[in-house]
Formats: sequence, structure tokens, C-alpha cells
Amino acid sequence: MPSNAPRRILVTSALPYANGQIHIGHLVEYIQTDIWVRTLRMHGHEVHYVGADDTHGTPIMLRAEKEGITPRALIERVWQEHKRDFDHFGISFDNYYSTDSEENRVLSEQVYLALKQAGLIAERDIEQAYDPVREMFLPDRFIKGECPKCGAKDQYGDSCEVCGSTYAPTDLKNPYSVVSGATPVRRTSTHHFFKLSDPRCETFLRDWVAKLAQPEATNKMREWLGDSGEAKLADWDISRDAPYFGFEIPGAPGKYFYVWLDAPVGYYASFKNLCETRGLDFDEWVRPGSNTEQYHFIGKDILYFHTLFWPAMLEFSGHRTPTNVFAHGFLTVDGQKMSKSRGTFITAQSFIDVGLNPEWLRYYFAAKLNATMEDIDLNLGDFIARVNSDLVGKYINIASRAAGFLVKRFEGRVDDAAMQHPLLVQLRDAVPAVAAFYEQREYGKALRQTMELADTVNGFVDTVKPWELAKDPARAAALREACSVSLEAFRLLTLMLKPVLPTLAASVEGFLGIAPLKWADASAALSSSHPINAYQHLMTRVDPKQIDALIAANQESLQAAPAQPANDAAAAGAKTAKASAPAAKPAKGGATEGDADGVISIDDFAKIDLRIARIVDCQAVEGSDKLLQLTLDVGEEKTRNVFSGIKSAYQPDQLVGKLTVVVANLAPRKMKFGLSEGMVLAASAADEKAEPGLYILEPNSGAKPGMRVR
Repeated sequence: MPSNAPRRILVTSALPYANGQIHIGHLVEYIQTDIWVRTLRMHGHEVHYVGADDTHGTPIMLRAEKEGITPRALIERVWQEHKRDFDHFGISFDNYYSTDSEENRVLSEQVYLALKQAGLIAERDIEQAYDPVREMFLPDRFIKGECPKCGAKDQYGDSCEVCGSTYAPTDLKNPYSVVSGATPVRRTSTHHFFKLSDPRCETFLRDWVAKLAQPEATNKMREWLGDSGEAKLADWDISRDAPYFGFEIPGAPGKYFYVWLDAPVGYYASFKNLCETRGLDFDEWVRPGSNTEQYHFIGKDILYFHTLFWPAMLEFSGHRTPTNVFAHGFLTVDGQKMSKSRGTFITAQSFIDVGLNPEWLRYYFAAKLNATMEDIDLNLGDFIARVNSDLVGKYINIASRAAGFLVKRFEGRVDDAAMQHPLLVQLRDAVPAVAAFYEQREYGKALRQTMELADTVNGFVDTVKPWELAKDPARAAALREACSVSLEAFRLLTLMLKPVLPTLAASVEGFLGIAPLKWADASAALSSSHPINAYQHLMTRVDPKQIDALIAANQESLQAAPAQPANDAAAAGAKTAKASAPAAKPAKGGATEGDADGVISIDDFAKIDLRIARIVDCQAVEGSDKLLQLTLDVGEEKTRNVFSGIKSAYQPDQLVGKLTVVVANLAPRKMKFGLSEGMVLAASAADEKAEPGLYILEPNSGAKPGMRVR
């Protein structure tokens, strides 16, 4: 459908579970959705973006019990935390609700009864895992064991995270209860099933799969469906036994809707609540044949529920089906799975608490996102470099170089004739393509094109040199033209960045004295009849120390290292890390003498941030016969000062210009000689007195300051 046609669109993101904090992995999805929603709103379409906390199930019940509060008290507290985090990151929900609502109870019952009326609900007795210690039936995710397909250990009772298989919890090998650790026993219980194996469901889903926008999702669905007539789909158990926090099934005392039934219905419940607030006709939006559109953004790990169960539930309960489902990949940090021990399991609130701008993360994620289900990586070094280079160095720099001259010399009024400059025509012509990339969820392409245009604008500024023009009163007209073109270009770049950086865009709109930008404003221009305001700094650079603080805030405390000897060489960073000669091989199953801990884990090693450094200066330390004072370039905005106990091996002038390796995340240490901000690595023999020699590590000359050593 063309972007300029009137559209009425309902958009959702997956519902976060009310049993934990929002972290940056969650934010990938909400930022992706929000950018898309803002893009469509800028076209003037009627777009409603709704969400809710997913609040039911055994985990909520058990956590509330552990905290000594009611489940509703727990979910209310978590809702406040989630809403705070989404607000911080500019997630523009029209309504953020809860699945534990009256609207959701009524809608869930209606869906269930309609499916039952259609002959798609069956009751049957099943053998189910039962915890004899806690006296409760165990939900799938509270049983672990070995995958019955690939043998992987510690897999949940409904699906294997290693091979991707789905199965019944009773199929697990060597199962155990996550609640008590006891071996589950089998007991019989009557359960309610949605008959997904019914030929009507299979026929519908085979037709519906062709609508999916992502080939990876289509292929996965066809794999799940199997060949025609193969009857590969299994019926879906939609009930759970008491005790359970959720909605009781009508006509079935002691039986509750499985959370995965009422959670997606929660999309509609949140929207219904919004409709009641705004006077919208809810039934018009959700009835079959409606001319509205409905899109769900999800992680690829829940594709099964959103492309099989959810559309089939809607189809056979008398509702419209989704227009499309968009799945994204997972997030890694510095190339690895998020880790609490490394401090990379980063919460949304900690990002705010250390003073990082949430729009920096919006920009970085957007630059990595596309329309596929590929995983993306948050490389923290690249994050600093890209934000500082693109947003501050390229984009903000344009306004800061031109606005002051226009305000001081020309009362903030642009030159109207300059608004047709060829550079501005080029930018205006590019806006529709950028907007289309956003709508296609190709955010990386949109931002690459925008930053290429920013480079072009900066090239223009470098050529006309307004700071030089300002020195000559006779060239005032040329100065005004140069500044006017620069600021109109800045307005157009802001338009292109607005879906990603809405808060910054609002500040720019205030600075330029213009109405909120829409895509149609590409054809407009700044006018001398509306002077710009005095320039105020719009964005700061990322300080690497903020990233250090972020990691520290999210890092689990580890066992304290043993105290170091109090001598010059041991101080601070001053103590050089030594790669000793190999020790004797320990006996099987034991550790070497003096090495009671034995081996370390890869997570332990990953906590050490090793970086390439260039020694830009070196001085002897007065009053110490062991220390040299090194000035190191570690690829940051400023150099580091490190004291190292290598004076016996090197003269200061021998080291200047050399590359070496530094432990970059060692806590700074105050010494009597000054502050030491790292540790240089060196090798020596196990017994330096018997076999003297000390050698700093020297990387290959192709290495660059700031590179990580892995």
C-alpha cells in the first residue's frame, strides 16, 4: 500500500514478562517498533501502538510468594518500573497496560468459548509432571532435563534451546523440578486443548503463511507445517492446574488459561482499553474483513506462538488476522551472549543512571537493524566511536558551525533565496527514499544514506568556510547564504533522523522555531519570516568512562583478589602483569602448588579488557628505583598515565613510540607519585633473581591503539 494512502494501523511489541527488569536485549525490539511507528505517524497515518506487561503464570506466583506479597502487588510494582524504562527510551506507546485486566479476562473467555463453539477445544486426560515436595503440577518451564531429540542437558520442558525442537515435558530425559529440585512424578489431570491439528487450522495456516514478509519466517512455518496431509501440527495444551495465577477457565473450576493463551489476547485488551478512552470503535478494528492493518513485532524465539497459535486463534474465534508479523534476532554484546559476570547484561535503568543518553542507544541499534531475523551486536567500543563520529562530529557539528553567525549578524533570519541551493535540492530528493527504508524496516540503510548526506553537507561547510567569510564585512551576503544553506540542510537531516532521535528532533524544532517535522515538510524550507533561536548545545559526546561505569554497575561482584605486596613494583597498575614460565603440569584432577583455584572460566578471562596501547612518552619516576611513568594512547580521547615497575629493564627513550598491551579496565590506583590508570603487560622468568630479564609485550606493528586483545 502506498505510503501516502490513508491507513489505519494497530502495532504491538511482544509483552515483557512481569518478573524482571527491562534490559538492552528487550530494547532492541521496542526501539525497532517505535522507529517504525514514528515513521508511519510522520506520514499522517492513524497509528495506535499498544503494549502491556505479561503478568500471569507460575513464575509470578512463586516470586510473589518468595517476597511475601500478593501477585498483584508484584505486578503493579514491576509495571511502574517497566513504564519508567520505556518512557526513558522514548517508546511512544499510546497505551501501556496489563494482561491482568478485566478487558483481558472477558476477551480471553470470548476467544475460548468461540473456539469451543467451533469444535476446536478438546478435553483429555494427560499424564503430567508433579512436584511431590511442593504439591503442584509443574509448568513446562519449571521442568528441566535432557532434550529427547539431541540429548542437550538442562533444557526446558517445552523446547530445546540447542536444536530448536519442541516436545511435551514428559518427553524429557532425567527431568527435575526447578522449584524444589525433586524428581517429578507422573499424575493424571484433565486438560483443555486447542485442536491445532484440525484440518481447518492446517488449511488456513498454509494460506496465511504466504503473507509473511520475512522469507526466514515463511520457511520456518512451512517446516513446522510439514507437507500437505502430513498432520505435523500437534494440539496445544491451553490449561494449567491450580495453584496458578491467572484467569480461571469458564465452566472448569480449578483450571486456568495457560499464560500463552491470554498473553497475546492482551494485545487486544490493551487496545480495547485505549478505544474506550479515545472513543474508537474496537469491533471495527478487529472484525474479519476490516480495512485496518495489524502488525506484531517479536523476537524470533517466539515466532512459533505468533505465526501458528495466535493467527489460528483469531481466525476461528471471529477476529481479523494479523497483516504481518516481523521478527528480529538476538542481541550480543562485544560479540558474546549478554553476561552478568562480564557486566554486559545491561539493564535499561542502569543505562540512565550512569548518565548515558538513551538516544545514543536508539541510534546505534537502528544503524544495525534491518528487515531480517539476523542477530545484532552491541560493540561498546564501536558504540562510542559511531555515536561520537556520526551524531556529534557529522550531524550536530553542522548547526554549531553556522547558527552563531546567523543569529549575531542577521538576527537569526535565513536568506530565502538560498533555500533553492543545489545541495538542498539533493537532500530534499533523498528524503522519500530514506522514509521508504524506515518503512521497510531497513534502518541501517536509512542511516547510512543520511550520514553520507551529512558528509556532503560538511564538505560544503568546509568549502565555503563561514568562519573565514565572517572576517570580511564585504562578504556578508555570502556568509548569510552559507549559514542559511547549512541550517536548512541541518533541518532536512533532522527530518531524516527524527524517527530514531525524537527527543533531539524536538530540541532542533525548538531551536529552529518550526512546527513538528513530518515527511511532507521535505518540500518546505526555513523562512526569513521566522528567525531561528540562539543555538544551545544539543548533544554531548559519549565519555568512555560512562561505559566503564555502565559495565561496573551491571557486573556481579566476584571473589576479592588476594592483597598485593606493598612495594613500588606492586603499586597500581604499577605492578606489571607477568607471563611466567610454564609451571609443572598438575596431577590429574588437582591444581599446582600455589594455585588452589585451578583453572578459570572463559567468563573470568573475558572480564579482563586487554587493549593495544602506544607509549607516547616515558619518564623515570623520581624517588623510585623500580618505576617508569608511561603516557599511553589507548585509542581514547585522552591519554592515560600508568606507572610500571620495568625500570630495571628499560631506559625511558627506548620505549617511546612502541606498541604494547595494557589492562584497560583495571581500577585506577592512587599512588604517592600520582594516579595510575592501567597495567602494562610484561613477561619474565618464574624466578627473576635466578634468571633475570623483563620484556614488555610488543604487538605486531599493524595493530592500532584501542584494539581489543582477545
